Amino acid sequence: MGAALLLSAGSALATEKIATKFDMTSQVDPVTTEEIEESISPESNVAIALMSEPPSQPLELAQIQPETEPEISILGIEQINQYSGLEDSMEQVTSVSQLSDVQPTDWAFQALQSLVERYGCIAGYPDGTFRGNRAMTRFEFAAGLNACLERVNELIAASVANLVTRDDLAVIQRLQEEFAAELATLRGRVYALEARTAELEANQFSTTTKLSGEVVFWAGDSFGARSRHNVAGGPFGRASDDPTETYLGYRARLNFDSSFSGRDRLRIRLEAVDIPNLRAFGLNNTLMARTSIDGRSNGFRLDDLNYRFPAFDGKARFWVGANALGIDNILDVLSPLESASTGSISRFGRRNPAVFRGPGGAGAGANFTFGSRSPLKLNLAYLAGNASDATEGNGLFNGSNSAGAQLVYQPNRNLAFAVEYARKYFSTEDVNIAGGTGSWISERPFGNNATTSDNLGLQFNWRVLDKFQLGGWFGATWAHQQRNGSDSATILNWAVTMGFPDAFSEGDLGGIIIGMPPKVTSHDRGALEDRDTSFHIEAFYRYAFNDYISITPGFFVVTNPDHNSRNANIFVGTLRTTFRF
Repeated sequence: MGAALLLSAGSALATEKIATKFDMTSQVDPVTTEEIEESISPESNVAIALMSEPPSQPLELAQIQPETEPEISILGIEQINQYSGLEDSMEQVTSVSQLSDVQPTDWAFQALQSLVERYGCIAGYPDGTFRGNRAMTRFEFAAGLNACLERVNELIAASVANLVTRDDLAVIQRLQEEFAAELATLRGRVYALEARTAELEANQFSTTTKLSGEVVFWAGDSFGARSRHNVAGGPFGRASDDPTETYLGYRARLNFDSSFSGRDRLRIRLEAVDIPNLRAFGLNNTLMARTSIDGRSNGFRLDDLNYRFPAFDGKARFWVGANALGIDNILDVLSPLESASTGSISRFGRRNPAVFRGPGGAGAGANFTFGSRSPLKLNLAYLAGNASDATEGNGLFNGSNSAGAQLVYQPNRNLAFAVEYARKYFSTEDVNIAGGTGSWISERPFGNNATTSDNLGLQFNWRVLDKFQLGGWFGATWAHQQRNGSDSATILNWAVTMGFPDAFSEGDLGGIIIGMPPKVTSHDRGALEDRDTSFHIEAFYRYAFNDYISITPGFFVVTNPDHNSRNANIFVGTLRTTFRF
């Protein structure tokens, strides 16, 4: 019998149910109910006879040892022998109330040992061992006794009281009398523990907030001459065959996710990032060289701040955001390569920039399903880029904004299609039509003048095999000048993606992306159309050491950067290490 035996959490309260007689309809063998009542006086406090509640969840006895008890010694379980002739020897043994510990040689220990073996009232330690030769403190013994009281009570309640002998009842009666003080103390300690637990629950920081984090180490370099030509002519800037040096940057994120119902989520994200933007004029001088993560924050800053919750019996989910809420958070990106930290290593390779890049930050959105078996899903979003600015030409509705709608069709778990439309408005000095992924002219086809755009997107993803997925997108943008003119332009982009999940081991992901970054194919001023065509060719492989650490080597090539054949091809190589916790 061990110091940390598993027993019912309710056993500590068993002593409150003190019986004066038995209420049994069945005959007890080997003695009758009447004989038992005559042999046990009302003052005997035999708890078995009255206990009627089934045991609750198990707890470990080791948790309720008194602080002043000495350390327990350990012997071999095979050294314990069953007691015999207990009734004849009881009167000759020193009272256990005079002992500080209960040793394996004490009559009380052997008596409880016999009850355990007869009724199976103690399960043992969590590792399945019994350790029945180990000395016990009196409080441990009292808790074990309560467990046996409950077990005997179960037998009585189940009308199998004939299993309980008169001798066992006499033993239990005496044990209860000898350990009355410990049983009372044990009951008080359980009450105190429950009170302390309730106090901790009432005063802890939050019962629903979880912290998760992600850290990315990003090493990279680019090779190839600086791009010096665009639709405006050239060459511009100083020529350089290798304008960048090898660098090492980072991004760290801390997510605080809270839930108030178990199905909703309030997200607060802090972010710090320092990874060079390879588009810079002094570096590659083209937006097409940008990696999936870049920028500089100068310390931690508030990033995501949004709340989502379900409605209509789970058929809808609503979003409300005050900072860094993007249209890609609400509308579905079907590509498995979309993640900036574990997927594509390039900015363009993540998603269709015609729809999924634009003004955002604050706003609202909704996701609707049409029944649990319906293959259709409808997503809606409205976002504003300067919602917190109350000055003229800004705010929630008069500043830069995006409004999007998407219909997703998923006939089975392996195949999905989506069609999406987004209407965007870019205020003066805030024009970013192609989301920093295409040629310079596709970014600002009318300079810094206010611009609207109508954007259409098509995408699909097909899991051909368990370890191979084929996907892609097509995006078309029709841009319209809103100030100092009324010119229009058409901008196109497309990509084909191939994903290889769990290629060599579970958690791995290989990816290949081939596409055309945003290109101005038509402009009211013909001289501003992109002359040639750039192609984006990318390959990476994410190797997962475990669920928390992965490393991703990869590279991408941009031919004819800025859709201009006079610019030399650019090669970008990266080594990304991601930690999640």
